[in-house]
Amino acid sequence: QVQLVESGGGLVQAGGSLRLSCAASGRTFSEYGMGWFRQAPGKGREFIAGISASGQAVYHADSVKGRFSISRDKAKHALFLLMSRLKSEDTAVYFCAFGPTRGIRTTPNDYTDWGQGTQVTVSS
Repeated sequence: QVQLVESGGGLVQAGGSLRLSCAASGRTFSEYGMGWFRQAPGKGREFIAGISASGQAVYHADSVKGRFSISRDKAKHALFLLMSRLKSEDTAVYFCAFGPTRGIRTTPNDYTDWGQGTQVTVSS
């Protein structure tokens, strides 16, 4: 089992940038893929980006492709999401997730461990 703690959320103006971090504890961090999801009020949990266990494969949802970038640092046991050119529709609670496979998964049910989430609010 892995404990995940997100940070880096906040209030930002449209067009601005934020970098989310997800600190992971547990010795299996490097063995599995991870992902970022978000959930806006009244909506389901939406896949944003995923990264393989090795970090060599990444996948971003069309809604954020070219604006967001996922990465991981094995030495620091951390997952990151660099968000740029933010839009008001990016406003949501952002979650990191840890999966039971080495590859990238895009649905919430594919992941076994979740952080508590961090709020991102983009003002227009």
